[in-house]
Amino acid sequence: MLSKNVLIKEFQKNPSRYWKVKMFEDENFSRKRCAKCRKFFWSISKTTCGDTSCEDYGFIGQNATKKRFGYIEMWKEFEKFFSRNSHYSMPRYPVVSRWRPDLFFTIASIQDFQRLDSAGLTFEYPTDRLVVPQVCLRFPDIPNVGVTGKHHTSFIMAGQHAFGYPKTGYWKDRCIELNFEFLTDVMGIDKSELTYVEDLWAMPDMSAFGPCVETFSRGLELVNSVFMQFTTKNNKSAELPMKVVDVGWGLERLTWFSQGTPTSYDATFGKVTDHLKGLIDYDETLFLKYASHAGSLNIDEIKDLRTARGIIAKKIGVTESLLQKKVSPLQAIYSIADHTKTLLYAIADGGLPSNVGGGYNLRVILRRALGFIDEMDLKIDLPEICAMHAEFLHPLDTKLMESLVDVEKIISFEADRFVSSRAKASKIVEVIVNQKVDIDEEKMIKLYESNGVTPEMIKNVAAQHNVEIKIPENFYESVSKKHMGHKDEEKRFQQDLTRFKPTKPLYYDGAKNFRARILKVFDGKHIILDRTGFYPTSGGQIHDIGTLNGFDVVKVEKYNNVIVHTINGKYKGQKAAKGVVDWDRREQLMKNHTATHIMNAAARIVLGNHVNQAGAEKVVDKARLDITHYKSLSDEEINKIEDVANRIVASKIQLNKTIMSRTEAERAYGSMIYQGGAVPSVNIRVVEIPGYDVEACGGTHCDSTADIKAIKIIKTERIQDGLVRLEFAAGSKAWDDLKKKEGLLKKASEVFNVADEHLPATAQRFFEEWKEKDKIIEKLKVEVAFLKAENLRGKIRDNKLFHILPYNREQLIEVADAMATDHPKLLVVLAGVNGDIVGKRGVQNEEDVGNIVSDICNKCGGSGGGSTSFAQGRGELAKIRSLFAEMGF
Repeated sequence: MLSKNVLIKEFQKNPSRYWKVKMFEDENFSRKRCAKCRKFFWSISKTTCGDTSCEDYGFIGQNATKKRFGYIEMWKEFEKFFSRNSHYSMPRYPVVSRWRPDLFFTIASIQDFQRLDSAGLTFEYPTDRLVVPQVCLRFPDIPNVGVTGKHHTSFIMAGQHAFGYPKTGYWKDRCIELNFEFLTDVMGIDKSELTYVEDLWAMPDMSAFGPCVETFSRGLELVNSVFMQFTTKNNKSAELPMKVVDVGWGLERLTWFSQGTPTSYDATFGKVTDHLKGLIDYDETLFLKYASHAGSLNIDEIKDLRTARGIIAKKIGVTESLLQKKVSPLQAIYSIADHTKTLLYAIADGGLPSNVGGGYNLRVILRRALGFIDEMDLKIDLPEICAMHAEFLHPLDTKLMESLVDVEKIISFEADRFVSSRAKASKIVEVIVNQKVDIDEEKMIKLYESNGVTPEMIKNVAAQHNVEIKIPENFYESVSKKHMGHKDEEKRFQQDLTRFKPTKPLYYDGAKNFRARILKVFDGKHIILDRTGFYPTSGGQIHDIGTLNGFDVVKVEKYNNVIVHTINGKYKGQKAAKGVVDWDRREQLMKNHTATHIMNAAARIVLGNHVNQAGAEKVVDKARLDITHYKSLSDEEINKIEDVANRIVASKIQLNKTIMSRTEAERAYGSMIYQGGAVPSVNIRVVEIPGYDVEACGGTHCDSTADIKAIKIIKTERIQDGLVRLEFAAGSKAWDDLKKKEGLLKKASEVFNVADEHLPATAQRFFEEWKEKDKIIEKLKVEVAFLKAENLRGKIRDNKLFHILPYNREQLIEVADAMATDHPKLLVVLAGVNGDIVGKRGVQNEEDVGNIVSDICNKCGGSGGGSTSFAQGRGELAKIRSLFAEMGF
C-alpha cells in the first residue's frame, strides 16, 4: 500500500532523481544527514538540517540579511523580483473559500486554483507562472500562537506557482534557482547559512504527490517548494501528465528573519504589538533570551510542553515556573494581536463568528482573546486593535479599512454575548469545583461547547476556591479541528446513468412546449429525454410541472447532467415525446427566484458586506433566503430591506444572463459569485443585476426587475447562530399577502373596537400590560420549575430520570434545565401530555442526549434529536408511557 513513509524511503534510494537540482552543483551544495533528526539535506557546510527542533533561532538580535525589510516592503520586493522573472502578480482570494465546498477557509495559496468537478480535483489558473499574496487561515495552530514566536492563525503565504510543465511553466531546477537568487541576492542571506531539506508532499488520498524541498536558515523555515509530479494507479506511482510547482513563502517569516525581533509578531503587526506591550509589565531582557529557544515549543512536535519549557528555563538560568510567569503576559497579548487580525480578514471576507461550521473557529479565537483580556484585566478594545491592523495593512489590502464598521458591530455584539454568558458560566463552574470533580480536557470541551465556558473562566473561578486547574496546551486545537471542513453529500439515483449523454436544457430559452426523444424509461415512470423544457429541482428552485405525452409530470431531478422526469402513471408507448410546461407556475417561480437575488443585494446594502447567502428555496407561493447575520433583524431593518428591494424592482434593470468559463467569471467578478455554492463545472451561467448583484446561478429568471412588480417580506426569523431567514413573496403573490394582512388589520380593529388609525396605540397599551404580567408569569414559571425539580429528586435512579409531566414543551425545558443545573451527573428526559419530549444532561454526564432522545422518539412513532447536551422531539404519548415503564420509570 502506497503511503508517504513508504514513498520517501523509496525516493531516498535515488535522491539525485527526486531532489538534486543544478543549483546544488553550481554552488557546491552537497547531500548530508542531520546529526540530530537524521533527515537528509543539502548545504555547503552545515552539520544539522536547520529545522527549529535541531537548531535554536540564530537570527534574533542579529543581522542575518543585508537590511531590515518592513512587512509591506518585503512583499513589494518579492513581487518585483518575480515580476522581473516573468511571473504575473495577482490579487489574493478571500479567506472564506466559497469556490471549494469541502473547505471553509483558504489554507494555502494553491487552493486559489483548485476546483472540484464531477471528475475530481482540477486546476484552473490565469497564467502558467504567477505569484499571489494569499492570506491563509489555520486554526490547528492556535495553541502555538504566541508561544513559538512563528505561528499565526492568519498569515500571508506568498505563493509562487508554475503550471503545465513540460509544455509550460518550469520545474525543479528553475524553481530552486529562483529560490536561491531571492534569498541571496534580494535578501542578502549568506549562502552558507542555507539548508535545503528533503521531504515528500502528498494529498491524503495519494491522488497527487511528489518531492518537496524545505529551505531553512538559522533555525527558521523560510519557504517550502512542492513539486506535484506523481499520482497513484493500481497502487503504483505514475507520472502526472501536467506537473505543478507549488511554492509557499512565509511572508511573516521572511520579514521576521530580516528584522531579528524577538517574535514574528513584533515584525509584522505594525504598531499593534507596541501598543499592547504598553499595557503589561514584562521582563524584556529575559524574554529576549527565551525567544531564541521558543521555536522548540511547537506542541505538534513535543510530548510535554512543561518539560520542554523547563529545558529552556535551565538554559537561560531561571526556574520553569518563573519563566512561565514572565512570558505568559506576552504570549497572551501576542495571541490577542494575532486573533484580531484573523477576525478582521475573516469578517471582511464574509465570515461570521458562530457555533456552526467555520464560524465556530472564529468564535473560538474571539472568545480566547476575550478570555485573555478578562484573565489579565486588560483595557483592550478589540475593534480598535482591528482598526490598527487595517491601517497598517492598507497598502496591501484596501478592503480591510472599508469593512471596519461591520467588524466593530460584529465583534462588539459577540463581546456582549460573552459577558452575559460569563455569570452563568461562573455558577456552573462553582458547582463542579465545590463537588471536587476532576475537570479534564474532555469535560472542558463539553463545558465550552454546551455553555460557552472558556478554560480561562474555569481556571479563574477555580482559583477563587483555591483549586488549581491546568488548561491543556492543545485545548483550542482540539475544539477547532472538529470544525475545519465539511463535505456535501450528493444525492444518488438508484439507476446507473453514466451511459447517457447530458440532457440538453431548453428551459433557459423560454420553451413552453417542446418535442424530444425518449432515451429510457425506468419502472414505467422515470423518463430520460435527449432534451427538455422542464427545469429540474436545483439551486433551491423547485422543479417545473406539466405534461409529457399527456401524462402529468410530478417531479424533475438532475443527476450530474442527466435530467430524470417522473410522471404520474405508467408510461408505455412511442419514443417521440411532446412536453408542455405549466407556464403560469414557471413565471411565478422566475419572479421568486429573481426576487431572491434582489433580496440578497438589498440585505447586503442595509446590513453590511458580511451578508452572504447561506441557503435559499423558491417555491410557487413564496421564497426564502437564509443570510449570514449575527443577530435578529429589527423592524426598521426589515422595512429598509423591503424598501431597497422594491426600489431595485422599480428601476427596471435588465438582467444579464451569460455562459462564461469559470476562470473568466472569477476574474471578472471574484468568488462572491458563489452565493449559492460552488459550481462543479468548467463553464458556468452568470446572472447579473447590474450595479447590485452577480451570481453563478443555474435557475430561471425574469428578463427585467420590472417583471417582478413588487416584493413583500412575509416574516423573518433567526434560525440558528449566525443565520437569519427572510420569507417573502413576489409579483401577484406579494399583493395576495398584502390583502391578507389588510384583512387581519380589519379584524384586529373590530376585536379592539377602534378605528384603524387608533389600532397601534391600543395594541401598544395591551402589549405593555401583557408584558408586565408576562414578567410575573416567567418568574413564577422558573420558581415552579425548581419546585417541581425538587419534587422529582426522589424519582432519580442511577443518575437517570425519565418522567411524564402535564406540561407543554416550554415548561418541560424549564424543569429539565433546573434539574440538570442541580444535578451535574444527571440525564433527564421529560415528556408532556401532548407528546413533547425534552432531554438534558448535567455538565458531568457523558451520555449523548441527542441520540437518546432520537431513539425514544423513533420508538414512539415520532422524530427528534439535538446536540449531545440538549435535545427535543415528539412521539405518541401512549407509547412513551409504555417505554418509560419498561425502563423502570
